[in-house]
Amino acid sequence: MSNIVDELEKEYVRKEPLPPFQVGDTVDVHVLIKEGEKERVQIFSGTVIKIQNGKGLRRTFTVRRIVASEGVERTFPVNSPVVQTIEVKRKGKVRRARLFYLRDRVGKATRVKERRDDLKPSKKGKKKKAAKKAAAPEAAAPDGGAETGAPEEAAAGV
Repeated sequence: MSNIVDELEKEYVRKEPLPPFQVGDTVDVHVLIKEGEKERVQIFSGTVIKIQNGKGLRRTFTVRRIVASEGVERTFPVNSPVVQTIEVKRKGKVRRARLFYLRDRVGKATRVKERRDDLKPSKKGKKKKAAKKAAAPEAAAPDGGAETGAPEEAAAGV
């Protein structure tokens, strides 16, 4: 049964995948709007507050933004032809999968910390740890790492 559904859904799945984004990211969603005979692209920018990891066509994401002191949330299907593209403006650092607590916040409290992927851990910390590991075996030996002559003396019969 599920094989039949998967085969039917394959033709509707997006050919070009959207760029990777996560919950907490500030994104611009380019949405295709039809007004009579005309089509135009409208940008809906806001914070991704949830991603529903459905399989295939059922996968959706919700974006929240504030317009005229009112919170507006829109849910978009990932594979919808209405969603032209997504631009990730700012990566957010969050520790939750759903940011529903943002609904209760007002003003600057709705901001999310920025995730800095370009920063790498400093090499100084690694060098110190490596130096400590190298010094540890020397400190364990009684003569500063030199072997004692005890086995040689035992072999000589002393």
